[in-house]
Amino acid sequence: MSAAEHKQRLEVVEICAGAGGQSLGLHRAGFTHKLAVELDVHAAHTLEQNLRRVLKEDGVDVPAELVRVGDVANPSTWNPDLYKGVELLAGGVPCPPFSIAGKQLGSSDERDLFAWAIELCGRMRPKALLLENVRGLSTNRFSGYRQAVLDKLHEFGYIAFWKLLHASDFGVPQLRPRFVLIALLPEYAKHFEWPKKHSVPPPTVGEALADLMRENGWGDEEVDAWVKKANDIAPTIVGGSKKHGGADLGPTRAKRAWADLGVDALGVANEAPGPGFKPLRGAPGPKLTTKMVARIQGWNGEFADWEFLGRKTSVYRQIGNAFPPPVAKALGEAIRDALLQKGEPRPLVETSSTVHDPVYKLLRTETRRPLTVEQIMTKLARIGVTMEQPDVERHLNHLGHDFEVEKVVRKSGELAYRLGEFKAFVGQDDHQRHDLFTQHRTKIS
Repeated sequence: MSAAEHKQRLEVVEICAGAGGQSLGLHRAGFTHKLAVELDVHAAHTLEQNLRRVLKEDGVDVPAELVRVGDVANPSTWNPDLYKGVELLAGGVPCPPFSIAGKQLGSSDERDLFAWAIELCGRMRPKALLLENVRGLSTNRFSGYRQAVLDKLHEFGYIAFWKLLHASDFGVPQLRPRFVLIALLPEYAKHFEWPKKHSVPPPTVGEALADLMRENGWGDEEVDAWVKKANDIAPTIVGGSKKHGGADLGPTRAKRAWADLGVDALGVANEAPGPGFKPLRGAPGPKLTTKMVARIQGWNGEFADWEFLGRKTSVYRQIGNAFPPPVAKALGEAIRDALLQKGEPRPLVETSSTVHDPVYKLLRTETRRPLTVEQIMTKLARIGVTMEQPDVERHLNHLGHDFEVEKVVRKSGELAYRLGEFKAFVGQDDHQRHDLFTQHRTKIS
């Protein structure tokens, strides 16, 4: 970053900041944190120590209170009104409500803060919003949820963009697909472009970790042989939840993928292989250390000097929950360029017309009376949307998870449906989220 650009640093408030993957990437992209909020005390400790250091090293003024620890949705943790008008509101709100590997409870999951973060955007009025989550949020199961989010952002006056990004497209040696939402006020949205993929493919696991495999004395020939086997990028780093025991590299399918790369995924090692190391009987190769896992998560090169604090399992969870810094930097640079209105403005497609869930859109506008499946199909056909009965019923079933859906039995015996309130937590004092959060507090990460 040039000296002139350094003076143009923009301010960010980050929620659900974790141990700092997004924080570091945004800092390298030219954003300065006014505040970061994180629930987990161990991750917050890592974030506080490292973020203060990099701010000081770059000659940036460090606020007296940089990191707040606690439930970001609890008014006693912080006051969003003190940060109104900040350039960027960013966060990696909890993923389990949308994870394909989980139950996909969506708005019924006490960890769901996505809809609340949208309300927070309307309250704080930042120039831009950045939220990232798992690929599951992009599936048909959550089409109505996404539609509600887009409608609310449009109501607040923002232009929103969704995109599924892969960390491997930005130099990170693992798959790690992430579904990213970016919203900007119209005068900045005209200048926004998604970051371009790297022209050079990412390193393989072997190429990325060869030096770390050697650092404790494992022989060159053995390491070279291992590097040849570890000749692809890694599966997505998982296992960052307190609900899933200790540190290992994921479920059965992921373990098989790791085994094909010569990695024992049944746990994380305390240190790199030593002289004469031989895998245990039946093991495909060495286990990874947390330092190796961090490198696969993108802590390398300009991001390498981030020190994770805590015991091994806590450190692994911090890494497993993180947003890869190179991806965060690429997104941060794209948002920063838009906020500085660089380049010629582009025509904006009216995003409010984007339809993620036609059944949701129809039921949201048809409020006078409940509609049967046949009536829904007929009305959709009039606007050029063809859906068969099973498709409509599947949409209604999905909507019932995230919205109140009134069911009325007609005289003919047919069921008719009317769409009610969004079940998601958006700040309500009486929402079930509060009791569930209190009950499960020790297992939420």
